[in-house]
Parts: sequence; C-alpha cells; structure tokens
Amino acid sequence: MIFSAVLCVIGYMFGSIPFGLVLSYLFGYGDIRTIGSGNIGATNVLRTGNKILAFLTLVLDAGKGAIPIGLFFIFNQFIYQPVELLTIALGAILGHNFPIWLKFKGGKGIATTFGTLLAATPVIGLIACLVWLVSAKVTRISSLSALISLATISAIGFFLLPLKAAAIIVVIALIGYIRHKDNIVRLINGQEPKIGHSKHNS
Repeated sequence: MIFSAVLCVIGYMFGSIPFGLVLSYLFGYGDIRTIGSGNIGATNVLRTGNKILAFLTLVLDAGKGAIPIGLFFIFNQFIYQPVELLTIALGAILGHNFPIWLKFKGGKGIATTFGTLLAATPVIGLIACLVWLVSAKVTRISSLSALISLATISAIGFFLLPLKAAAIIVVIALIGYIRHKDNIVRLINGQEPKIGHSKHNS
C-alpha cells in the first residue's frame, strides 16, 4: 500500500504541471483561466486562436503520465507491471484534474488519460483513442466520444488485464465521468455543442 501511494504521488506531481497555463503566459495570452470555460486543457487553449499553442498543450498534457511511467519502467529493468504503471497513471490524471498549484482546479483530463494509458497499457490506450476517433467521426461531439471511450475500456480491461489493473481502469473512467458531469447534463438536454462549434471545454 505504501509503495502504491508513493507511485501515485509521483504521478500526481508530474500530472499537476499546468502546461496550458504556463504556455499561455509564455505565448503572451495571460491567464487561460479567464477565457472560455476557464479550464487549462488544450480545448480551452484553442480558444486563443493559436493552434500551435493548443497542439503543444495537448502533447504535453498527454505526455504528463508517460514521463514517470517511462522512468519506472526503466528503473524496474523493463519488467512490465500493469498495476504499478496504472497506479502512476491514476496519479497523473488526478494531478491534471486537481493540481495542488491551482487550488485543485484543473482540466478534464482526457488527453492526459489517453496519453498515460498509451504509456501504461498500450493496447488499452490504443483502443481508447480509436473508439474516441470513431465516435467523434459519427457523433461530432467530443465529450460524448470521450464518455463512450471510457466506458469501452472499462469493460475491455477486465478481459485484457489482471483484476487489480482493470479496477484501476474503472476508477480512471469514473473520474472522467465525474469531470464531465456538466457535459452529461447538456447531452441529456440536447445542448452539447458539436466539434467545431464548442463553447465549453469537453
């Protein structure tokens, strides 16, 4: 338990780096939290009109968990341990969503979730990305695509991973659903904007 807690904290510290906020200041846009949805993720950064800035934010957010996961993998002599790697991933996702530096007000974590899953469990991560892409192509709704993807990997995880690892995937998915609670309400009410017409961060 102590070892797992340490891994989670390490992931959290990496995940809590607010790249969107830092880059928006460096590019001269000021505090990204004052525009759009107020979130620090790539979707809100895109509202500055700077696609390069949004892309950099997306890549760095997606790579947050990959860095500590990669370091653990190296120090563990390249022995694959999905539970430990997913524990780090969980910490990174929590760090992005609830960064201590920003009074626990972060992004919604989809880029970080997919990026850390690709690093921790490449097959599950790839499935998550593919399901999102297909869903987005069909529905044109980013948040709905994310929710469908999270539900899919929650189920598939129990067929491809050890029980504890699959349980961590479910926890990660639940966090995603909690962070998208406002989106879910808009989806139910038919008010969630489609990709290209979004006024809210999904």
